Amino acid sequence: MKSLLQLTLLLISINAFAQFKIEGKVIDKKNKPLVGANVFIEGTYDGATTNEKGEFLFETTEKGKQILNISLLGFDDLKTPVEIEKCIFQTYVLKAGMNSLDAVVITAGSFKAGDNSKGSVLKPLDIVSTAGSVGDIVGALQTLPGAQVVGESGRLFVRGGESDETQTYIDGVRVAQPYGVSANNMPTRGRFSPFLFKGMTFSTGGYSAEYGDALSSVLLMNSISEPDQDQTDVSFMTVGLGLGKTKKWQKSSLSFNTSYINLQPYQWLVPQKADWNKPYQSISGESIYRYKFNKGLFKLYAAFETAAFDLNQDDINNTNPIRIDNKNNNLYVNSNYKGKFGNGWTITTGGSLGINNVRIGIEQDQLKNQEIASHLKAKLENKLSDKIGIAFGGDYFVTDFDESFKPKSGESFKYGYKSNVGALFAETDFFFSPEFALKSGVRVMRNDLLNKNVFEPRISLAYKVSKASQFSLAYGDFHQAPKQDYLKYFQNLDFEKTQHYILNYMHSVAKRTLRAEVYYKKYDDLIKYNTATPVFNSDYNNQGFGYAKGLDIFWRDSRTFKKIDYWITYTLTDSKRNFKNYSKEVKPTFVADHTLSWVGKYWIQDWKSQISVTNTFASGRPYNNPNQTQFMNGKTKEYNNLSMSWAYLLSQQKILFFSVTNILGRDNVFGYQYANSPDLSGVYQRQVIGQPADRFFFVGFFWTISNDKKTNQLDNL
Repeated sequence: MKSLLQLTLLLISINAFAQFKIEGKVIDKKNKPLVGANVFIEGTYDGATTNEKGEFLFETTEKGKQILNISLLGFDDLKTPVEIEKCIFQTYVLKAGMNSLDAVVITAGSFKAGDNSKGSVLKPLDIVSTAGSVGDIVGALQTLPGAQVVGESGRLFVRGGESDETQTYIDGVRVAQPYGVSANNMPTRGRFSPFLFKGMTFSTGGYSAEYGDALSSVLLMNSISEPDQDQTDVSFMTVGLGLGKTKKWQKSSLSFNTSYINLQPYQWLVPQKADWNKPYQSISGESIYRYKFNKGLFKLYAAFETAAFDLNQDDINNTNPIRIDNKNNNLYVNSNYKGKFGNGWTITTGGSLGINNVRIGIEQDQLKNQEIASHLKAKLENKLSDKIGIAFGGDYFVTDFDESFKPKSGESFKYGYKSNVGALFAETDFFFSPEFALKSGVRVMRNDLLNKNVFEPRISLAYKVSKASQFSLAYGDFHQAPKQDYLKYFQNLDFEKTQHYILNYMHSVAKRTLRAEVYYKKYDDLIKYNTATPVFNSDYNNQGFGYAKGLDIFWRDSRTFKKIDYWITYTLTDSKRNFKNYSKEVKPTFVADHTLSWVGKYWIQDWKSQISVTNTFASGRPYNNPNQTQFMNGKTKEYNNLSMSWAYLLSQQKILFFSVTNILGRDNVFGYQYANSPDLSGVYQRQVIGQPADRFFFVGFFWTISNDKKTNQLDNL
């Protein structure tokens, strides 16, 4: 009996600690073995990692029914029930996760820079390290496909649309006055420095239902969420001075930059075609304060600018030049909070206030206007599963515009309007597989000034045909209130509207990116008037219409040539409109059929230098010659601008920078101003609308002081 008891206890002990083999193979749906997958019995430490053949083998003392857990980055976790004692070699198939790094992403109508976005085609701040842009965000964006070169404006014209058809947002909140003021047919610049922004999205059409009141495009700029370190940036330039500072604490940080621009010393050295009494001068600054909560981030952004200039401007209808004296003060404040709460919810709230005051002296007449614009916004979003995500929210815009005109003699005239615009939006993302995704949304908007409501459906989808290639489609309805030039005189108007149809192909692999996109835009309800320019007694209506269609191509390559990074863009635009005071449907004056840009950067180690070259070509643009019977029959000569910059590292944190815009001195012509009446011989005389100078030279010294003693401003030049 004693021996039998000992034998029984021994068998129980052996059985209690018996080792069972668990083995198998892990593959993807294309039967390829997956290396490095983590395989284990749930609730235990028993497991193994798959080898190069995708196979695994381990032993366990567990018994009975258990859960075998298999996981690998980029794939959905697999949990499968097993019975330990009956386990045999099996093959397990993992499905690619919806969040995998090479999953499909919708790219139709959208260029991204920075933010580590899967849809990025440009590196952080690449778009402002472009020769010829001289740090102007909009100037650099004009080298991307879809953008038109309108040198007499300096604003962003996209796919057959005017500049007011593009809205600008900072951290999801609108900027009502994104450009500085300038004289007639003189280019302006964007108000914002690139130094405080980490990423930008330039949408050339088919954009999200989150944004509205823009017929053509939106430019989304995201400010830096958390700086890397304390840093000071000092700039000495031929056009002025600049200072930037970032201070970082444990949970918060503060960044600011300020600049003083005075073109008078520069214009003493470089002859100008314009007759300046007082060259352009400005003082501007930006700051952003950030505070990090446990589950959220608050940002407060503020920018100001005060600018003035005085010049004598030739006018074909006047014997003597007209004196233009311009003063502008602008303030923009933007607050934003983004945080998480509940079961996977994210809330984003924000608001902005823009105050713009302009005073223009035209000879002895005085024109003054003030625009106060505010925006409130809230958005909620949640990823319900790996396959479905939702977002919804609302906007409220208030615009108060007043203008007064006081001629030298006579009574003053006052115009203006106040509008309140409310909007609701909702979007859903569907990921049917890692290869196929769809985004559908709708935006509902009401404008109390127009007393009109609009309903805007939007839809985009993408299909990945290979690991590096995909197609995207987008459709959307877009509405926009008539611009300020019309509403200040007459408010009994309707929304202008477009429909966008976009097909996009994108191939990206091994530091090479190719994007090709075809599009069609249908315009309806555009504003028409019956006078030479819009004035208080013009007859306004919504009977205008038109279309824009074309092809955009983008190619970027930073691999083929050692230390050379370049991109080439081509835009084909076919657009016609019957709007404003046009007598029939024709190509508008701001559209060129063909635009081609080449941007290249080369790092020369021996010289410690970065060379950047940009060349932009555009075919001639149409203009109306009253000496001809056919409307809009003239065409300017081709535009060409070759620019170059050289950044030389004096030391790791000190840079000497040289830039020349239009280095060949080409006399580019943007159009002509014709006399209102013919001369004695019956001919309408004209004057050229061209560049204020043949070339623009820029020299600057940029010095960065930081904790790591390595950071510099090279990426921004």
